[in-house]
This record gives sequence, structure tokens and C-alpha cells, in this order.
Amino acid sequence: MTFTRRDFGRLVGAGGLILPFHAWGGMIAPRNILRKPQFDSTPFTLGIASGDPSSDGFVIWTRLAPSPLDEMGGMPSRPVLVDWDVSEDENMRAPVLSGQALAHPELAHSVHVELAGLQPDRPYWYRFRIAGFETVVGRSRTLPLPGAAVARVRFAAAGCQHYENGFYTAWRAIAEEPIDFVYHYGDYIYESGDSGDGLHKVDGRMAPLPRRHAGPEIYSLDEYRRRYAQYKTDADLQAAHAAFPWFVVFDDHEVDNNWAGDVDQDGTPSDVFLTRRAVAMQAYYEHMPLRRTSMPVGSEMRIYRSARFGDLMNAFFLDTRQFRSDQVYNDRDAPQGPDVWSADRTMMGAPQEEWLFAGLAKSETRWNLLAHQVMLMNLAHRKSPSSELIYSMDQWSGYLHSRRKLLQFIEAHCPGNVVNVTGDAHRHFAGDIVHDPDHPKPVSVEFLATSITSGFDGWGDQDGFSRSVRAENPHLKATIDRRGYVVCDVGRDAWRGDLKILDTVTQHGGRLSTYASFVTERGKPGLVKA
Repeated sequence: MTFTRRDFGRLVGAGGLILPFHAWGGMIAPRNILRKPQFDSTPFTLGIASGDPSSDGFVIWTRLAPSPLDEMGGMPSRPVLVDWDVSEDENMRAPVLSGQALAHPELAHSVHVELAGLQPDRPYWYRFRIAGFETVVGRSRTLPLPGAAVARVRFAAAGCQHYENGFYTAWRAIAEEPIDFVYHYGDYIYESGDSGDGLHKVDGRMAPLPRRHAGPEIYSLDEYRRRYAQYKTDADLQAAHAAFPWFVVFDDHEVDNNWAGDVDQDGTPSDVFLTRRAVAMQAYYEHMPLRRTSMPVGSEMRIYRSARFGDLMNAFFLDTRQFRSDQVYNDRDAPQGPDVWSADRTMMGAPQEEWLFAGLAKSETRWNLLAHQVMLMNLAHRKSPSSELIYSMDQWSGYLHSRRKLLQFIEAHCPGNVVNVTGDAHRHFAGDIVHDPDHPKPVSVEFLATSITSGFDGWGDQDGFSRSVRAENPHLKATIDRRGYVVCDVGRDAWRGDLKILDTVTQHGGRLSTYASFVTERGKPGLVKA
């Protein structure tokens, strides 16, 4: 494809496109560029991805790594140029955009091309090429124009994909779903090291792990990169990335279990922990189809953002890790003492909260999606029938002042059209969101998607926790400890959520089924079994 100077300026403004040497009025390649890279095997071992779509474009991503678990992925420590193409058809015979992007060693030879100028609300196909090698063809899709009438949007919500706990059968199933996008709620990797003995307990006996982490717990940038590379070599995960655009956010394990703001779980001094957080966020950016606005600056990274699907849905993707206060009561499940109500503690931080409330206040769409990491329902349970009621201090139930502010705002400004989609709990939950047991009228609803693999195969819906949490929470409609994902089908007047489960992930070939389906009607918050 031939570019004009205007085309060049528009695409450079979108980010990602860099033409080499002396093209376009003297623009030159970096001095240390490797002009004729050669590879013995494909450098595209980590697949491709697209994400953060808008009405005129999206991000396309890849990372060059011919030897993915080696230092620098087996790449030379020099920048190289990667060709990319975008087409209106899956055979790449109707090209609409093409160009070159620099893969920098400073960013692990990852490539983030921000496309613009495409038509709204239609699919496009893309690929990358270098030195005679090319990727598979990926499929993405632009969003409808903000004011366009949209009848339906379908998406999958998933996350928590501990590599050692099972196979990514769920990602292969998602790749075959008729959906518009994927929402990944976090825990894309797990930071823990190889388990050592390679065993886990199943029905009282020890069984081999399905697969193993490479190396010990990760702390350095190289180690985080290696862990992402190990996860991304999985063919089922690559298939889901290539099939749809993704909206991604991180949760805790992309850095360290249950971290909160500048505090980790080990008592590490904050200034030391922030060095770990900085390299973890750099590695996260390097491996996700994110826009340059999400590139981290030191240990800070902007991942809360929004997207609009015509007149049907505004989606708000939140960050409930980076700005939250530390968990109280040693981050253990505990009774809700006065600390959980403290106005000095926050889940989202003031700037993000103000951004969200402003966005909800001016939203004119039929529905609003709040996509965040941890449960908003305030669920109580007991460890034994005679013990006291306890709650998670890592979920919104440990941040009741922030939770009350959010629910009061929803009730006042957008009643009946807010749906929460969350994760992290390693089991499905579906239920109504109420202020407290004394005020049982639903304010909103929630679908919490179970894990892809974390928790191994699970125990079903008759374990002790399931029985307790159902008994203590009449607003909870369903829960099950199995692996899978949630599919949301958003229509103009009704929102349906299907809780998908697999009978096994510790073996290949798990069988997919729908555990339960629920619907909420616009203007009438509350889930009804479909």
C-alpha cells in the first residue's frame, strides 16, 4: 500500500507506525537498528493479539521471541523492523493499511501498533511479517460509532489462569464463541515459583501437576518476561487472542499475591516493593495489546479506561489494585469491624472514583458495564455452623465506605442499568447487589467469572463453602467451584449471563457445559433464572 504524507502523520499520531531510513522528509531509523535480521525458526512463538478497540481502530500486538524462555527471548539486543498488514478479508486480499513498526529491545521486542482511520463496527484481519516469517492471521473488530443504534453485544469474561493448575481448554472454547470481545479481569500470570515436588492433592492423594512453572518466584524484569513468555506459548491462549479484540486489566498476581497500592503481603518496605511493581508493570505492558496511554511511568500505570458500544453500552474498566488502601485485619477473612467502614480507606482512589462517577453521570447508553477485578457483593460465610460470620477483606466487603459511595451513586444516577462483571474468586458467583441485609432491594447485579485454571478441577457446588455462602446470603443466586468463564449477551432491554464450566482442566479434553443462566431487565435490577 502507498502512503501519503497525510496518512503517515495520522498513523504516527495513532502510535506504532515508524517508517525507516530516509523516508518522509528525513525520518531515519535508529543508529543501532539491525537492518537484515535472520532467524532459524519463527520469531512469532508468542502469537498475536488485538485490543482496546475504538470506532476507527484498535491495537495490534506481537513480540519477537524465537527462543521464548531464553534471555531476551533469543533476540539480539538491537531494534528491528516488523511489517504489518490489515485487510478487510480473512485471506488478506483486500488490504486497507500496512506499515512497519520498530520492535525495541527496551520493550522486549514487543510491538504495539495503534491503528486509526478504519470503518466502524466491522471486522478486520491482520498479521505481522519479518525475515520471511509471518504470523497467523488474527481477527479484530472496531466499535460502533457512539450514537449508532446497536441491538446486541456479546462478550466473554475470564481470568485467573495459573499455568501449573491446568490446561487452557477454556480459552479454546472461548475462541469458538460468537462474541465481540474478551474482558480479561486479571491474574494473567502467577508470580509463584515452580512447585518443587510437582504434586498436588486430589481426593486425599497426591497427583502430578498438569504442568510446571519455569524457575522460582519472579522478581526481576527478565523473570517476569520469561513467565509471560511461558504462558503465551500456549496454543489455546493464542487462539483466543487471535480471535477477538481484548480489554485487559491486571489484578494481583501480575505483581504479587494480594498487593494493595504500595504494600505487598510480605512486609517489604514500600520503596523496595515499588521497584518490583515497576518491572512487573513494564512486563505487563510489553505483553498486552494496550495503547501507549497505558505505558507505565515508573511504578504507575493507567489501566482504568472506558469504551462505548454505540447507544447500547458504556464499559468502564476499573483498577482496584493500584490505588487501594491496604487490607485490614491482616488480609484474613474476618468479621466486619469498624476499620472496613473507615472513610480514610479507599478501593479505587479519589481520581479514579471521580472519573467513574463523571462517566456514569453523563452516560446515555442503555446499559453500563462496570468491569473490575474483585467481588462487589457483600458475601458472608461461616467456617462452621456455630462460628461467626466472616467476610473477605480483599474484596469490596473489606472497603465498605467505598462500596456504599458507589452503590449510592448508581442508585441516584443510573438505577437499573448497571451490571458488574468481576473475577478473582476462582468460582462462579451470580447475584443481586444490595446495600445490606436490612435493605434487600437490589441496586445492581453481578456476574463473577470463575478461573480458567486456578484451583485445579474444583469441587462442584456442594462443598462446605458453597453451602454456607448460599445459606447466609439470600441475594446470591448461584455459585459453583468449577473452572470456566462467563458469556454476557447484552440486548436493548435484557442482559443475560451464562456461567460456563468444564468438568476437568487437569486433563486435556474437558467437557464444556452451562451451569446456570440469569437475566436482568433494564430498569429492574435483579437476576432471574433464564
